[in-house]
Amino acid sequence: MYVQEYGSENSVLMVFIHGGGVSGWMWDKQVEFFRSKYHCLVLDLPEHGQSKSGSTFTINSAAAEINRLIEEKGEGKQVCAVGFSLGAQVLISMLSLNPTLIDFAMINSALVKPIPFANALLKSMTFALPLVKIKAFSNIQAKSMYIDAAYHETYYQESSQMSKDSFLCIMQENMAFSIPSGFADARANILVTVGEKERKVMRDSLNAIVASNPNCKALILPGIGHGFSLADPDLFNKTVETWLASI
Repeated sequence: MYVQEYGSENSVLMVFIHGGGVSGWMWDKQVEFFRSKYHCLVLDLPEHGQSKSGSTFTINSAAAEINRLIEEKGEGKQVCAVGFSLGAQVLISMLSLNPTLIDFAMINSALVKPIPFANALLKSMTFALPLVKIKAFSNIQAKSMYIDAAYHETYYQESSQMSKDSFLCIMQENMAFSIPSGFADARANILVTVGEKERKVMRDSLNAIVASNPNCKALILPGIGHGFSLADPDLFNKTVETWLASI
């Protein structure tokens, strides 16, 4: 798994786990903000970004690999992990596999409830997959995901290079995910966020996550859809900073 490190190794460890279809670059604004005070690890999940030629992606295997990385890099230090969408599902799995490893966890827009007509939706997305190779379509999609224009080319290159098999694997993992039983035992302080403009299934997912662990705190973000850290990086960074300072 491709990993980039920033900041002082003597500082609190902060691990960033990106969403599906993008890679570690989605956290650039967060790294810029936090690297002076934290030891930041930014990774590319399997079949994404610089890890696209590595192992096959599954949520559980990615979670286990990141936990091993945290054990190596975070020994004797406090650990904060931040995940978005697919990466937030990975983070839930990480907390479930090792309930005492992470001290602070921010779960952003994690799907944990079944999507109605998931098979039909996946089929329609598969038919639309060739469209990502058209730059104009890619740019429209990037804008809908709050991706800054400076990253449109990076997003286009990465998404157009993703194979159909990788896409199906990732989407099936995403749509089939549910909260593991071990999540109830996680000791971390957990902040769970969702955008006010996200689909109802995402808000229902937030409620399910919060109900599954007494250490969870919920935050619904007014006027924001799927992609808090990209939609308003300054607010995201201040939210994380304030949350960590309040604990």
